[in-house]
Amino acid sequence: MEIEIKPLTKELKDDYLYLFDNMIHKEHPDWSKCYCNDYHFLGDVESCTLENSREMIIDRINMNELQGYLVFENDRPIGWCNVNNRLNFQRLLRDYDLINNTDEKVCSVVCFLIHPDYRRKGITQKILEKIISDYSNKDYDYIESYPKKGDPSSSNFNGTLELYKRNDFKICKEYDTYYLMRKKLNKDTILC
Repeated sequence: MEIEIKPLTKELKDDYLYLFDNMIHKEHPDWSKCYCNDYHFLGDVESCTLENSREMIIDRINMNELQGYLVFENDRPIGWCNVNNRLNFQRLLRDYDLINNTDEKVCSVVCFLIHPDYRRKGITQKILEKIISDYSNKDYDYIESYPKKGDPSSSNFNGTLELYKRNDFKICKEYDTYYLMRKKLNKDTILC
């Protein structure tokens, strides 16, 4: 299988929307309204509708606020990863217990979404390799991730603990429902 991983740009907005408009959320139908807006959104549950999320994400793409990578096979979008400067994820900043050092520049990986027909083919590994390569050249100190605890097949949109361990991420904090993991990019920084 030949895939191509591209950073999200305004020119790829229609591909992004196609992926979400046509993604089948068999395991979690209620996720279909997210459009990967959840970590950016601080509103209430009632206002988080499919229509509102779609409109907000279009605005975020147009303003270059939404960053990440689209995955294509034969020019057809089949996957997405939401990765950005940690300061751009309002819900993450509010709801997670993070390592707070204002001098650190942290890139956060918050969501992988792969079309069901393409899962378990190593695509998330390839995306993470691309993130590590790209963000190593962007003056970041760390890449941070938040894999959930429990059965990895039930809710692993954050990526699995094993995925991150394979790529030299270390557990810096452990909570009841998730881990905070980091990969050091700057040799002069302390990991945790």
